[in-house]
Amino acid sequence: MNHNLPGGALTIADGLTLSRMGYGAMQLAGPRVFGPPRDRDQALAVLREAVDLGVRHIDTSDFYGPVVVNDLIREALHPYPADLHLVTKVGARRGDDASWIPSLEPNDLKAQVRENLQHLGLDALDVVNLRVGSAEGAGDESIAEQFGALAELRQEGLIRHLGLSGVTSDQLTEAQAIAPVVTVQNLYNLANRQDDDLVDRCAAENIAFASYFPLGGFTPLQSDTLNAVAARLGASPQQVALAWLLQRSPTTVLIPGTSTLAHLRENIAAVDLTLPTDAIEDLDTIAG
Repeated sequence: MNHNLPGGALTIADGLTLSRMGYGAMQLAGPRVFGPPRDRDQALAVLREAVDLGVRHIDTSDFYGPVVVNDLIREALHPYPADLHLVTKVGARRGDDASWIPSLEPNDLKAQVRENLQHLGLDALDVVNLRVGSAEGAGDESIAEQFGALAELRQEGLIRHLGLSGVTSDQLTEAQAIAPVVTVQNLYNLANRQDDDLVDRCAAENIAFASYFPLGGFTPLQSDTLNAVAARLGASPQQVALAWLLQRSPTTVLIPGTSTLAHLRENIAAVDLTLPTDAIEDLDTIAG
């Protein structure tokens, strides 16, 4: 086992140890996460470099592209290192116009799992997240039927571990009554901290909390305070935002996305940045 994982190692279940600094593969697809990459060779190089730099946690989904990103991952990295964990998600499909269409019917969720297996070239998926909320946040509907469908595939051995994306604390509780939950992936960053309580709950229960859009996503973080702290520490604002998340909770995992080698290296270097107390106090003012 590689103990020099970037950001440190987080073991959330037997046989499941993630690098706390992961890599989000979403941006490897074309514009709007649709179609082929602008630079296929660069996309493949980014995936290989991430693994070379110690990343053992790659976040993906068949609806990135669609299929484009999983095909790239398979081409770049298959056969996969034994300690590399691919975390995928189901719960949506893509329209021909690049739209995102929620698709949560239990039989289709099972079909999506099988498609991810096929495109990644795997017999079993390490982690499958059920994506139920929108990019704006979680709803409050029951997820028992949908999560139950994935739990059946776990019983069959097609999925090793289950997670959730875009959920509330109540939905997490509901899912846990059906099967263990090892990851929660919600919108959370310096400026969007409505899930503070859920971040703390995940830490208490040894559930990995993956912030999606850790740097703001489609509306990148813009903050004079962040820029000032970064200047003071001789780091980029993005590195400070990532370091803040790593220090926010012991079970935070990061999955920043990029399609360039330079950005990848910059993101991974954020694990070496320790924020002093005064910097964290300043950054904590950003969320209001």
